[in-house]
Amino acid sequence: MSDFSLFCTLNGNIPDQYSQYSIIDLSNANDFRFSIKQNLKLLSNTITPEALDLLYLSMFVFAADRKIRRELGSDNWSRNIKLIVPVLCKEKWDAQASLVIDMLNFLSGDIWSVEFYKREPVDHEIKAEKHFTRNGIKESDTDTVCMFSGGLDSFIGVVDLLTLTKDAYFISLYGGGKGVKPYQDILINAISDTYGIDKARFFQYYAAKIDGEEDSTRTRSLMFFGHAVAVASCLRRHVTLIIPENGLISLNIPLTYSRLGSSSTRTTHPYYMNLLQKLIVDLGIHVRLFNPYQFKTKGEMMIECKDQPFLKINYCYTMSCSHPDGERYDKRPPRHCGICLPCLVRRSAIHRAGFVDASAYKDSDFSGSPTAKILLNSYRIAASKFKPKYSFLHIQNAGPITANIDQYAALYTRGMNELTAFLEDIHAI
Repeated sequence: MSDFSLFCTLNGNIPDQYSQYSIIDLSNANDFRFSIKQNLKLLSNTITPEALDLLYLSMFVFAADRKIRRELGSDNWSRNIKLIVPVLCKEKWDAQASLVIDMLNFLSGDIWSVEFYKREPVDHEIKAEKHFTRNGIKESDTDTVCMFSGGLDSFIGVVDLLTLTKDAYFISLYGGGKGVKPYQDILINAISDTYGIDKARFFQYYAAKIDGEEDSTRTRSLMFFGHAVAVASCLRRHVTLIIPENGLISLNIPLTYSRLGSSSTRTTHPYYMNLLQKLIVDLGIHVRLFNPYQFKTKGEMMIECKDQPFLKINYCYTMSCSHPDGERYDKRPPRHCGICLPCLVRRSAIHRAGFVDASAYKDSDFSGSPTAKILLNSYRIAASKFKPKYSFLHIQNAGPITANIDQYAALYTRGMNELTAFLEDIHAI
């Protein structure tokens, strides 16, 4: 038996044999809230059963991640978590159980155990299915979906895509607090006005664990993918799901001791992406994951953005910070902290692109707190010790890289040079 066992349900029904388990109930608004259940009648079609299972699994995983404090783990970080999960397509999920476990273990750094039980459709799914039974299933003309977080990378990804085609859908996710939604709203309005895109092509979804106690939330990315794949499945054709992310962040190589292991997100690491892609294919979902910036630094993404005037006007309205809710009780709009690694990568990219940085930072010179000074010192040490000839080894630090090693090593070298140039320019080294 795992240290933490959780029974997951969509309708509040809990069999007697699981009555002693901790419960995650997605039908209970006091436990978990999400908006996509109000919008199952998407794009003229319902979400396919396999994609719906993946979506709910991602929510259950995220809820468990938020529910159990890492300090309760045996090493004060990694937890043993067992989930009992309801699915529509039980046979398919039983066949993928080991793959799901491998994926979750790598993503969060915990030890997961997952079992599936057969469920029947819940009320809102039945209503949506009846609607399409009457009106028929239609294949879409669109075969492209793009994830849009509101960050700088995703903004560039949307802009670059729109210079090629306006026939795409864009998926955003936000949670509790003031976070990124205000930034998403500003950017969606700007994109819509400039490119003449119907705002109906932008889907903004809300999903949040109520009163979650753990703040590390390394599994949030799976929930973002779950929403994007769900929408893509409605198109009823082979779809490319674009994940705009710079390659340096994708590699997830820790620069400081505080970012070792699970303390750092592995959202788009190539190893994780390969596992997720295999799961999607094996479930019979026709979605191909594609990161067009896998071998680009963030600075290179900015320099090569296909609409430089639009980027220069709007990049400051993007949110790249890893914890923009740090001032959630402040009346001011959310700001970048300025000191976390995503903020450092962002500031280095803006410096590389030659822009005068107009972004709002809480701490722009690493002087606002003891933590800021510790982080700055760690960044200085990492930059001073960096040796390009060992890049081919460093790229393996966060997870196995088995293909394109030379390209990844060169990317890492360019990324580190970008960070170092910024730190030198602000007299940090």
